[in-house]
Amino acid sequence: MGILNLTPDSFSDGGKFNNEKSALNHAGKLLKEGAEIIDIGPQSTRPNAEFLSFEEEIKRIGNIISLLKKEFPEALISLDTFYAETVKFGFNEGIDIINDISGGNFDDKMFGTAAETKLPYILMHVNPSYETMHDKIKFADITLSVNQYFSEKTNELLEKGVHDIILDPGFGFGKTVEDQMKMIDEVKYLGFGKSPLLIGISRKSFIYKPLGKSALDINEETQKLHLKVLQQGAKILRVHYVAEAKKTVDIFKSGRVLE
Repeated sequence: MGILNLTPDSFSDGGKFNNEKSALNHAGKLLKEGAEIIDIGPQSTRPNAEFLSFEEEIKRIGNIISLLKKEFPEALISLDTFYAETVKFGFNEGIDIINDISGGNFDDKMFGTAAETKLPYILMHVNPSYETMHDKIKFADITLSVNQYFSEKTNELLEKGVHDIILDPGFGFGKTVEDQMKMIDEVKYLGFGKSPLLIGISRKSFIYKPLGKSALDINEETQKLHLKVLQQGAKILRVHYVAEAKKTVDIFKSGRVLE
């Protein structure tokens, strides 16, 4: 899954792809490098980011989805939003997957809308509100807490009629460095093996801050962690650097060791 931020304020690539031409060019590059899914994000969810309404999200997306579907019909498009109204708009434009970082917590109409569209839904573990999503919580047992959340939310989704669920443990959202490294070590225990697991650790601070590096300077470390989660059953990697991640996937498939 290649990341296409349509935002002026994302922490590592804000403003680079927030017009139609640059967005299409970047999506083409991601697909050429091996992406199968393009994840479109109209709103940054980094700490202290500008908060947008769904109307502003839809305005920012504009014609991007329909243009991508026309230009790259083979690509799957996921829409990164926590608004039901943005999902409805995206569905009419042709999206294939809903990527909701809020687990339905920020919009009580989200689960019902996901059911109406019958699209696959990415369920992410996150703190209960937009205001608290980046508050660091020290969990007694992070793996147990994430699985309890997945269990409760999955049951809720199934009751609403959403049956195609992808699980995202929510790296970078309200978790300590120690807990996130523990999650990396225990990926094989996350989600009970019933649903595909998506891992999004690209450019996350729990990797680069302890190393004293920047978000753009941790590719080698990130690929080692990518290989580790793939070996434990992760099915989707959400990444900025597709070519490098594709090499790691190929290494995993071949059974070779990453140097």
